[in-house]
Amino acid sequence: MRHSFLPALAVVQTLAFSGIHAQTSADTTAIRATALNYVEGWYEGNAERMAKALHPELVKRIVVRDTTTGRTMVQGMGTSVLVNSTRHGYGKETPRERQQKDVSVLDVFGNAASVKAVMADWIDYMHMAKVDGRWVIVNVLWERKPDRDKT
Repeated sequence: MRHSFLPALAVVQTLAFSGIHAQTSADTTAIRATALNYVEGWYEGNAERMAKALHPELVKRIVVRDTTTGRTMVQGMGTSVLVNSTRHGYGKETPRERQQKDVSVLDVFGNAASVKAVMADWIDYMHMAKVDGRWVIVNVLWERKPDRDKT
């Protein structure tokens, strides 16, 4: 009986401290705008929109299987590769009717956010940070969707 107040105290503390770093509607709007600069910038071939969404030290990673060894490994690309690929228009190859742009803000705490973007051929899990008052993508872990022609 003596410790029965502990769960209630934990709830009160959680609510009190979570209010300090609560997500604001302005943050949610800015986070979604950053994700859409990334997604729509890709489809439009708009390197400026893509660059605006990314932190200069971004790393985008995917787990792939080495066809020679059969082992999995992590492949990465940085901001310059992603911006240049956008500039070359690789995203414009996706027909407009297939361009999926579903963005979900999964969590926000202080200057950190987790976002999911479902696109035509892959899903991106993004980590964003609020840097100098602006939300930017600092990490992306992504996975390809199954190839429709092979299923």
